Amino acid sequence: MWETYSAFANTYGGIILLGVKERDDGTFETVGLTRPEAEHLRQDFWNTVSNRSKVSAVLPIESEVELLEDEGGAVVAIHVPRAPREERPVHINNDLYNGTYRRRGEGDYRCTRSEIVSMVRDQASEGMDGKVLDEFSVSDLNAESIRGYRMRFQTAHAQSSWNPLGTELFLRAIGAAAVSREDGRLHPTLAGMLMFGNDYDILRECPNYFLDYREALDPSIRWTDRVHSGDGLWSGNVFDFFFQVSRKLTSVLKVPFKLDGILRVDDTPMHKAVREALANCLFNADYYGVRGVVVRCEPSRLVFENPGNVRTGVEQMRLGGMSDPRNAGIMRMFGLIDVGERAGTGIPDVFATWAEAGLPEPQIEETFGEAERTTLTLELIPVTNNEQINEQISTSGEQINVSDEQINEQISTSGEQITSRQTTVMDTITAQPDITYDELSHAVGVSSATVRRDVDVLVAAGLLKRVGSRKSGHWEIQGGTGR
Repeated sequence: MWETYSAFANTYGGIILLGVKERDDGTFETVGLTRPEAEHLRQDFWNTVSNRSKVSAVLPIESEVELLEDEGGAVVAIHVPRAPREERPVHINNDLYNGTYRRRGEGDYRCTRSEIVSMVRDQASEGMDGKVLDEFSVSDLNAESIRGYRMRFQTAHAQSSWNPLGTELFLRAIGAAAVSREDGRLHPTLAGMLMFGNDYDILRECPNYFLDYREALDPSIRWTDRVHSGDGLWSGNVFDFFFQVSRKLTSVLKVPFKLDGILRVDDTPMHKAVREALANCLFNADYYGVRGVVVRCEPSRLVFENPGNVRTGVEQMRLGGMSDPRNAGIMRMFGLIDVGERAGTGIPDVFATWAEAGLPEPQIEETFGEAERTTLTLELIPVTNNEQINEQISTSGEQINVSDEQINEQISTSGEQITSRQTTVMDTITAQPDITYDELSHAVGVSSATVRRDVDVLVAAGLLKRVGSRKSGHWEIQGGTGR
């Protein structure tokens, strides 16, 4: 069970049950443990979990290891919480690189070296961008980017005592530069290099650094607009990327006619929410991670992807109230020019704005593995047929009072993206009836959670059927699908 303990601790927690077995239909039954046997198991757990040579972190508290009883026997329920980032990676057998696990779907997998290194980077109490880059000087930063930032800072803080400072002192004041302990001289911090550096210098510190904006508003053209670092046309830093991309993103949003006195108000709550989503993506990116930051603007949605997972967890990110950015220095510098919410309420505000506009709830998904990523999707099409059919499916049970043809027609008209993905799910299952959720998510190219939602819809609609248990069963495509 210790691999599972590590996996739960490094992912989102879970419950380990001792004294049960799984039936063929996926339900559980007790195996007849006596109370003394269960008490022995519970004591054995505490003895082992307290042994640092076996487990690197003791996470449960006394109340989270329960002894449950019914007529069939006793059960020990161990509630394993998600470990604080300061204690991740939780590993076993005193072996960091071979004893660290994560949970994916219904199984535990051994973490790769890059995943482990990423968790170790996140242990630091301060943001990872506070590092002083001794091999660079302040003169390596892009002067135009610094000038643009100082103009915005002066607008936001006209009376600040920092405005008269020279460049080096100003950069030190905002955290973009610091005195090195090695040579006693002023050098850029990683935050300063990311904000104001040139991409070719940033790549020397972060070899996988990449910023990419992709706009695809015309289906006949691959990209109607694209901005990315490394093209030699601009600095390629985070500061310039934010303002270029925020202008492009907000220009695609509809602006209702509203006056403030005699002036038209063009900055709506949705515009502010989109800027907040973009800023949050940049604050939380792991710039040492792979695949870089990708922002996609499509006719029906906006998608923000950044390397690295959510340090506070997805649920806490949605609830807000806890700010723990991966790049605290970048967040602070943007905050000084009134960009980004530092109180941990930015993403909850995005959710509230989308709900008020009658748009589908934003989706946050994490993927683990070699390319750890966080994806925030903001749909731009109001809730219509797709939500209605899902509601009909959820309230009607397994049977639904419309034909397969009607379902397919409604699905196809509710959004091309959903239809395409569900078709891929069906085609993949047709070719491999015994495919697992994890294998299916890899084949379709989305997270396991997204695949599960699609499968649930297809099963409830009568297009797909599960035969047998979760472990040894298989899928069957039902008739009348037209596929």
